[in-house]
Amino acid sequence: MRYYHAEHESVYREIEKLGYTQWNDLFEHSGAWTYDHFQNRAFLERVITRLGLPAAAGTRVLEYGCGTGPAACFLAARGFEVDAIDLIPEAINLARRLAEERGVRVGFSVADVCALPAESVARYDLVVDSYCLQSIVTDEDRDAVFSAVRSRLGPDGYYVISTALYVPGRDAEDGFWYDASTGIYYREVPADSAADQLVEIDGRWYVPHRRHLSAEALRDELGAAGFQVLSLESSDAADVVCRVGSDEVSS
Repeated sequence: MRYYHAEHESVYREIEKLGYTQWNDLFEHSGAWTYDHFQNRAFLERVITRLGLPAAAGTRVLEYGCGTGPAACFLAARGFEVDAIDLIPEAINLARRLAEERGVRVGFSVADVCALPAESVARYDLVVDSYCLQSIVTDEDRDAVFSAVRSRLGPDGYYVISTALYVPGRDAEDGFWYDASTGIYYREVPADSAADQLVEIDGRWYVPHRRHLSAEALRDELGAAGFQVLSLESSDAADVVCRVGSDEVSS
């Protein structure tokens, strides 16, 4: 089982069981965020306006790691033609129901963004990441995501990302270990865990859990992956706009 699968499967099954609508419903500190007023909504609103994306049929959007679909439904409600994928079937089933309740059409499907075909027939004007990248931890998997994005963006397309960043002074909680050299948080698991990417640290076993880079390291990573960073707004999270190319043009 991939290191990111078990946690996400468990969370979405819990969301389904409790009658919740989105990931943040499970966490008290995230109470300000709702399905229709999700965490990166304001960023997406700014992006749509700033980039002058026509909210009309024919403007195509792909969101990967969509969860239960708040961002996908938001974009579809504004007239975009949206496809959205997630690894977990329970998340996609709930996303379809919530989209139907809102009267919007989204092409939801179950797929692992780390295992998409390298080449794609479909081309998109916008590819959206709403806090998925932080759960894609290893270099190999992040390279696979970036390759999938590059092959799916149209020639004038944009890649927009919201992701957590490393915050100095934030210590790893019990049961976790942070590697400052890579930005990887590891989560402790039983020694007989079926997850891949098991790592032994001081006699305990861990799996990759999150990757929280500094803003500078994230910018460098995107540049090395073949993206031109057009803007990067940061605090304890980053909102990034980029496109395929090189030589960043703004901060």
